[in-house]
Formats: sequence, C-alpha cells, structure tokens
Amino acid sequence: MKIPINKWALDDRPREKLLQKGVDSLSDAELIAVLIGSGSREESAVDLSKRILASAQNNLDNLGQYSITDLMKFKGIGEAKAISIIAALELGRRRKILKTQTRKHIRSSKDAFEILAPYFVDKSKEEFRVIYLKKNTVKGVARVNQGGLDASMVDIRLLMKLLLEKETTAFIIAHNHPSGNLQPSRSDIELTKRIQEAGKLMNMQLLDHLIIAGDEYYSFIDNHLL
Repeated sequence: MKIPINKWALDDRPREKLLQKGVDSLSDAELIAVLIGSGSREESAVDLSKRILASAQNNLDNLGQYSITDLMKFKGIGEAKAISIIAALELGRRRKILKTQTRKHIRSSKDAFEILAPYFVDKSKEEFRVIYLKKNTVKGVARVNQGGLDASMVDIRLLMKLLLEKETTAFIIAHNHPSGNLQPSRSDIELTKRIQEAGKLMNMQLLDHLIIAGDEYYSFIDNHLL
C-alpha cells in the first residue's frame, strides 16, 4: 500500500522541501511534481513525474519536445497539468535566450552560435532565423519561416524586406537540422548563395550561415562556403 504524499516525512515532500532547503535541493522529478501538484490514486505526483522523466531518458531536453498530447498519455496528467509542464520548460528556454541578448558584437561563428542556439532548443521542425546587425552591432534576432521536418522553405523577398525594415548592414542566417546531421544539403548551399546575392543587391553583407543540431553547429564561413 502506497503512503499518501501528505503522510511523507516533511523532508520528502517536494513543496515543503523547497521551502525548507531551497529550490536547488529538489530533483527534476520533484520540481515537476511541484508543477503538477498531484498524481493519481495509484501513484504520487513524484512517482508520476519520475515515470514521465524516465520515458524521456531522464533528459529535460527530450522532455521539452513532448506535446500536450504526449503528456496526456500518462494517467494522472490532464490538459491543465500538461500545459503547466510545457509552459515551465518554455520559460527555461526563454531565460537562456535572454542571457544571450546582452552580446552586442559577433567576432566568430561561436559567438553567433551562442546567440542562436537557445532559439532552436526542443524544436522538432526546421526553423530559419536571422541575426541582423547595424554597424557591426547586433540589433536583434528574428524568425523568418518555419518549414516541415525535412526542409526549411524561405521566401527571400520577405527576408530582404525584414532586413531593410531593420536598417540592416550585415546579417547571419541559421537553421536547425532536427535529424542531427550537420552537413549542408545541396539545397542549403544553393539557398545560401541566393540569399548572399540578394543581400549584395541591397548593400547588406551575409556574414555566415549556421546549421545547428543540438550543441553543435556547422559554419559556412569556417568551411569556406562563403
């Protein structure tokens, strides 16, 4: 017979543990248990959270790719609890983005990657983003388009319109490969050349194109493709 969570020792109740010892003392499962509040008749919120994490190989990045429907497959997780989990993970992702926004200058492909990487966390579809600069200063990051699982379709006219509106003098483009393969495809190379030529017509320099897969990236400029 399971012991109800309200009968656990105070040190083992996630909310009380957080109050007594601080948020750092909680495991990932305990933090999720705080979010969902309760489990089911068969298992506690902590046990349910452990089971959810185990299904994601105990990896929060993997969990971040779960949809509301995926989470609701677990008994004890309704729509409201699923939304709470997804919202918390999204806040964490946005916090990473905020940390990169203090960088004003890009001196290498690594600098560009550190700015762009948080935007692609947990993305199961290809997305295309651009860093726009004015007088060598980073002014912002924008999403240009979102494609399917295997291709990122980009309207170059819309990209140029965006860059002109931002009074851009130079820019860096990037997209992710959810497959994990960092190598550029033929279409990636052709698209880069077309964007580079369009930028030249508008007196805007394409500085680099990054392909991002998890914690790694491929730079066109580093590999002499620009």
